[in-house]
Amino acid sequence: MSTRARPAATRLTPALPTAADHLLPGDDRSAARARAVLRHHLQLWHISGEPAYSAELLLSELVANAVQAQASAASEVGVRFALSDGCLRLEVRDASDELPVMSDAKEDEECGRGLVLVDALASGWGVDRDGTGKTVWAELAVCDASAPCRAPVLRSP
Repeated sequence: MSTRARPAATRLTPALPTAADHLLPGDDRSAARARAVLRHHLQLWHISGEPAYSAELLLSELVANAVQAQASAASEVGVRFALSDGCLRLEVRDASDELPVMSDAKEDEECGRGLVLVDALASGWGVDRDGTGKTVWAELAVCDASAPCRAPVLRSP
C-alpha cells in the first residue's frame, strides 16, 4: 500500500428505528391505512406469521374504535408502534375522552366485539387519558411466544 493510500473505512449499518408515529385522518379508511403502515414496519423488524396477523387485527380494532369515538370526522387519529424486548406496543390516540367499553354483542349485531378480540389477542392492553383525549394501547409478544412482554409503564391520568 502506498503511503498516500488509506485503509477502507468500515461502514456502519444504521440501526432500524424501534418506534414509529403516524397521523391519519379520522375516517373509515384509517384502519386500512394504519394496517398498511404497520405492515411496512413489521417487515423492517422481521416480524411475520401469526404475530404479524394478530398485530394487524389489534391495530385495526383500536383504530376503528378511535374513529367511531370521535364526534368529528375532521379529527385525526394518531398511531404509534414501538418494538422493545420482543414486545410490540400498538398505541392509538384520539381526541375523545370517552373510555372504551368491552360489551357482550348479540349474535346479530355487527359491532361490539372489537375489545373482546383485543383482550383475547393482546398480552395486555389499557387506556392512558390526558386533558385532550386518550391513548388506547395493546401489547403483543412477537419474538418468543414464551417470553411475556415487559410490564407496562404506568402513567398517571
